[in-house]
Amino acid sequence: MSSVDGDIVLLLICFLFLGAVSYSLLALLVSVYDKQSPFPGFATEHKCMSADVIRKAFQATEDGFLSVVSKEWSMKPQIAAVGSCCLVGVICSGTLYIANAGDSRAVLGRLVKATGQVVAMQLSAEHNACYEEVRQELQSSHPHDPQIVVLKHNVWRVKGLIQISRSIGDVYLKRPEYNRSPLHSKFRLRETFKKPILSSEPAIAVHQIQPSDQFVIFASDGLWEHLSNQEAVDLVQSNPRNGIARKLVKAAMQEAAKKREMRYSDLKKIERGVRRHFHDDITVVVVFLDATSAVSRAGWSKSPSVSVRGGGVSVPANSLAPFSAPAMVSSTY
Repeated sequence: MSSVDGDIVLLLICFLFLGAVSYSLLALLVSVYDKQSPFPGFATEHKCMSADVIRKAFQATEDGFLSVVSKEWSMKPQIAAVGSCCLVGVICSGTLYIANAGDSRAVLGRLVKATGQVVAMQLSAEHNACYEEVRQELQSSHPHDPQIVVLKHNVWRVKGLIQISRSIGDVYLKRPEYNRSPLHSKFRLRETFKKPILSSEPAIAVHQIQPSDQFVIFASDGLWEHLSNQEAVDLVQSNPRNGIARKLVKAAMQEAAKKREMRYSDLKKIERGVRRHFHDDITVVVVFLDATSAVSRAGWSKSPSVSVRGGGVSVPANSLAPFSAPAMVSSTY
């Protein structure tokens, strides 16, 4: 936790997928705070938490990773092809900010008092070329490139290479000077480009937390490929909190095994690198809002409960960065 102009700020979750280096995560984590940051104090500068503050944090992360690529390029050129989706949630003064670049997703579970049902409400926008609106956005941004999106092996891909249109990293599709030798030929485009093909700009949703808001599920696309929003919410609602993230991962893997007509136990035995052919990486974090006190402007009298792929942890009230807690609670399958 940290404070901005007297208001309590809690960074709920900041994680990256697809193997980006930890530097990007560190940069984004610290850049929204003033005391620990190597970057300008965005939140202090603006006197509040806002979408613009988070947007600046994403840009600082992108710039930081680009500097790493620049330094490592001659010895490790493949770093130019390293990229990551990024999903962030921040609570400040009863407002939940969701920022997303890529195809991860945040889903809210909201209680309908009249029926007692907890319904799913998607909070994030996704940037995957499988969506018509994303393809239209790319075509509008690159009107003179008929190959900006290509249907390859029945999957829509940006330039025939990558499914996502926004990310941290992937500078080989943002800076033409890194789309050349010695980068591996499978990443190089035949023609050069002047305008960045991918973007690091996050889509940001601002949600005023209501007393009926129960929890938020943050997860990579590996979960949503196999579970619908409502299925995931139903599972969280009908099970104990402790270990609920692990239960979601297991449910998704069971569905993946079923689609392959194999047993879940056999799927788990497959080496993780090889298992990518059976299901995508799955990262899950569930944050319970406990709205009785967690959204109070006066402060946090009770910490929200967090489950990270199978570990339920209570965020200590004096923690600067809640997710620096237990290293053993890994979040990815």
